[in-house]
Amino acid sequence: MKLWAGRFHKELDKTTDDFNSSISFDSRMVKEDIQGSIAHATMLGESGVLAQEEAAKICQGLKDILADLESGKLSIDETAEDVHTFVEGELTARLGDTGKRLHTARSRNDQVAVDLRLYLKKECAELLKLLNGLTETMCRKALEYKGAVMPGYTHMQRAQPVTFGHHLMAYAEMFLRDAGRLQDAVKRMDYCPLGSCALAGTTYPLKRERTAELLGFAGPTQNSLDAVSDRDFCLELSSAIAICMVHLSRLSEEIILWCSWEFKFIELDDAYSTGSSIMPQKKNPDIAELVRGKTGRAVGDMVTLYTMMKGLPLAYDKDMQEDKEAIFDAVDTLSMCLKTVTPMIATMKVLTKNMRAAAAKGFINATDCADYLVGKGVPFRTAYKITGEIVAYCIEHNLTLETLPIETYKKFSENFDEGIYDAISLERCVNGRKVLGGPAPENVEAQAKQVLALLGVKE
Repeated sequence: MKLWAGRFHKELDKTTDDFNSSISFDSRMVKEDIQGSIAHATMLGESGVLAQEEAAKICQGLKDILADLESGKLSIDETAEDVHTFVEGELTARLGDTGKRLHTARSRNDQVAVDLRLYLKKECAELLKLLNGLTETMCRKALEYKGAVMPGYTHMQRAQPVTFGHHLMAYAEMFLRDAGRLQDAVKRMDYCPLGSCALAGTTYPLKRERTAELLGFAGPTQNSLDAVSDRDFCLELSSAIAICMVHLSRLSEEIILWCSWEFKFIELDDAYSTGSSIMPQKKNPDIAELVRGKTGRAVGDMVTLYTMMKGLPLAYDKDMQEDKEAIFDAVDTLSMCLKTVTPMIATMKVLTKNMRAAAAKGFINATDCADYLVGKGVPFRTAYKITGEIVAYCIEHNLTLETLPIETYKKFSENFDEGIYDAISLERCVNGRKVLGGPAPENVEAQAKQVLALLGVKE
């Protein structure tokens, strides 16, 4: 029987019933639905709305249903309209009229709102754990390669020398921000809507603070209309997930470039690569490519949620049933990507000689050449012009700044002497950038250790 049976004289059309049903995707919240129902029944008993004995029977019946589900003795009835109908129907089948009393002073509107908040709070805790695991992996890899010189890029052109450790720590910073966004989203979803009922609360003497306490929320929501129609927590979480996926996509793009023959900065472990059905020499970075591709999916989930909510009047509207598939998919997508990317990074082989060789090309120490002249009293803009002319000369004569004879340097400026070769040494260029946030190995080490401490893990 439908929870809303009584007003209607005929059954819902089968095709319409299937269209209306949400059991296929909201059944994953069955544990949260039972937890919320136990808290609600407990509060009803304590408030005197239900007899203590009946409330206790309801709570025990719900615990038995959960135990049977977890043991496999009971399965979700896929013909039920939704998870709430299934649980209440099963409870009523076991307890009779006592089971029917569970829904006193409650609507599916505040029920689904609390289920979703409970579920997403739990999932966010798991996402944070996975995200922190990836951040820790980036830090440990950065410590290992804090002095490995590589070219830094702008516009995908070699720009200035950095270290591989410094590059990895840039992503660690992104992931820290992602973790902060997830934590912020949890703070704002941490309020209990139970007791708001359909939209206008109830005349029963409910103890909403008690329900919130039983379920581990920071407190009850303050406005019944807002409580049942609010999905800001889904919007915010989907946005945080989309941003994190964009960061994973950027990292994946670099992994894809780095393991190509054109770069060959890294080599992925065989466990995180695939081959070709026709070309035996291929070792494809398919895992990174999938992460890059799935980012569009997560962004799409976010757009779905924002579009769903943008024109809805207060309070609850059936459109909001669409929130679950989108937010569940976003959570699942990020979770799977984090579980895959972390070991891929941990096991990849870093080819430091190839990085160093690439850094030696492309005149990425040109700024240091200009700075050398500035140290001799030449205005920076003049030094910049002189160095640009030197680079053009080197390109024309197939030379580098390191191989250009000192006599030629002096033709461009008498301020040059043998010290120029030490000044443009790649290692010196990197080691000298000790300004806060710079790529000097000691900076990378300090940053990585600081992040590890924030994560609460030992070095």
